[in-house]
Amino acid sequence: MAKKKTKRKLPLPKRIDLTPITMQSLLDRVKSHVSNEDYGVIEAMAQTIQCLSQALEEKSASIARLVKYLFGAPTETAKNVLSQNDSGDGEATERPRTEAKPKPKPKGHGRNGASSYTGAERVVVDHPELKPGDPCPSCEKGKVYELALPSVVVRVVGSAPLMATVYELSRLRCNLCGVIFTAPAPDGVAGEPKYDDSATAMVALLKYGCGMPFYRLDKLQDHMGMPVPASTQWELLDAAEESAAPVFETLIRLGAQGEILHNDDTTMKILSEIQKQDPESTRKGIFTSGIVSIHEDKKIVLFLTGRQHAGENLAEVLEQRASGLPPPQQMCDGASRNIPKNFKTVLLQCMIHARRQFVDVVEAFPKECQGVIEWLAKVYHHDDLAKAMGLSPEERMAFHREQSGPIMEELKAWCEEELREKKTEPNSGLGKAIQYMLKRWKELTRFLNTPGAPLDNNICERALKLAVLHRKNCYFYRTIRGAHVGDVFMSLIHTCQLSGENPFQYLTALFKNGAKVATAPEKWLPWNYRNSLSFQG
Repeated sequence: MAKKKTKRKLPLPKRIDLTPITMQSLLDRVKSHVSNEDYGVIEAMAQTIQCLSQALEEKSASIARLVKYLFGAPTETAKNVLSQNDSGDGEATERPRTEAKPKPKPKGHGRNGASSYTGAERVVVDHPELKPGDPCPSCEKGKVYELALPSVVVRVVGSAPLMATVYELSRLRCNLCGVIFTAPAPDGVAGEPKYDDSATAMVALLKYGCGMPFYRLDKLQDHMGMPVPASTQWELLDAAEESAAPVFETLIRLGAQGEILHNDDTTMKILSEIQKQDPESTRKGIFTSGIVSIHEDKKIVLFLTGRQHAGENLAEVLEQRASGLPPPQQMCDGASRNIPKNFKTVLLQCMIHARRQFVDVVEAFPKECQGVIEWLAKVYHHDDLAKAMGLSPEERMAFHREQSGPIMEELKAWCEEELREKKTEPNSGLGKAIQYMLKRWKELTRFLNTPGAPLDNNICERALKLAVLHRKNCYFYRTIRGAHVGDVFMSLIHTCQLSGENPFQYLTALFKNGAKVATAPEKWLPWNYRNSLSFQG
């Protein structure tokens, strides 16, 4: 029997990190000991190794980013990103991480208390035998009084999102003349449409606030024995958009007056637009733009879907900006398509996007990236302190200038030194991250000289999650009309959430008062519609 040959494993090569300066010094020393022909071969080999190392770094960063998207990797907090205390060679880094203080154990059991059920029906149960002022049955000397905090019991029951009630009106018929006598319907039932406004509000909230497709709600309702077909759901929302449209237009007008505007976009699909795509058109994509306007401490969210990029949609919104107002602050990432071309803004760049450039290459350059991440962590710590102290925009700017200014100057000096002294290869992952930051340095550091300037675009990124949720669950819009209806309801729902209002109650109020909303939509905004309801009552 022939003996099976075992394949000998080659030992792994020892990793040596060479900077461009070290590489060039090595080539200079070799040049004096070999012929010109051999030196040309060695130089080509060194350049090849350098190119392969750079390609490997970029590939590793891309694969790591893809793995995070696919398998739900942890967030990009410093704790998760800087998971290794030592650098690749086993030596401690120059900037060791400060040990995080253990968080105190949260109080309670983690469940929702009775106060969390703000939309629940409240039932007051009086004591069956006692009332305030009665003698105490226990000691028979004192008198009982009512406590300010009652004992509470919460009961949660299951039901279909859309509940139906069947009213069976008895009918009597005369056996002689044949006249039929029908029992009158209860108050609030006779003459009312089959689908209440609250049902329409629930469909809108499930579809555009929770990402539930029509067909999925159709199936759920069918399982519960109360069918609401997908086609009926769309007809309800299509008709209800007429009541919501005046408020949406008012939000656009108010959003144009904002002091700070956040914008970004994400890809979307509209089937009718894809089918009639012009082959000669240079614009192939379809996008949902998110705009978050901060105006007089009110946060207004706008969604706009179509072929235009976020900057073009922002330009259309700013066309309604009142003349004489100063240019607004605009926060976005580094993409040029986010910037409006015909309107002047005070451009701010997102610090998180600049930080992410270093997060993506932290495994290849742990020592350098750790330092940058820790510098930026101090800046965010100062911003949290400013919020906790309730500083005004001017006071916050002065606080950042004093506390964060030296940190940002130190970071800038380090970035410039890395490139100037050729410690970092400009075309490497770290070099590109440094160049990204230096190229946008003025926009990234506006918070040091502009009152109220935010550090990042996180508020807009969170808003766009509604559009992303719709894309993941519903996949597409069928028509331009469907996309517009989605934009209207997403805008109202998320503006309600940022205003601390209940979206379901708000949409129900809009639909029930459609005629009044059309005449004075400015009185039916998420933050003031309750005043109109109280006045009406």
